[in-house]
Amino acid sequence: MKKIIIASDHAGYSLKEYLKTSLIKKKIKIHDVGPKTLKKVDYPDYAHKLSKILKKNSKFIGVLICGSGQGMIMTANKHKNVRAALCYDAKSTKLSRLHNDANVITLGSRLISKKNAIKYLNIFLKTDFEGGRHKKRIKKI
Repeated sequence: MKKIIIASDHAGYSLKEYLKTSLIKKKIKIHDVGPKTLKKVDYPDYAHKLSKILKKNSKFIGVLICGSGQGMIMTANKHKNVRAALCYDAKSTKLSRLHNDANVITLGSRLISKKNAIKYLNIFLKTDFEGGRHKKRIKKI
């Protein structure tokens, strides 16, 4: 299992803490890059921070959480070798890994329940890239 690096903004903070607790109970290693409180912050700061670490270490899987997931995905995908996917149901989550080899999952804390967030994160972590015809497409990104 790859190590998980996680970040959020203030809107995603509570969901981030919930996911961390769930993963730690499963003995999964987590590297939290912030924020550490509910104080208002700017989501791009944390998406950039996580993405820069991920670019240097491909052993990480990233988790980014903001209110909608949109701001985080837009920011993270500006970075080379970061393939962030906004996951909003089980199928989008599975396909993001199977076909797109996503290495960052983004979640919208205001749009999905905690129960579904952990479900989608587990799918993301358990699904492997299919390769094959998808490999050449990933290279084009």
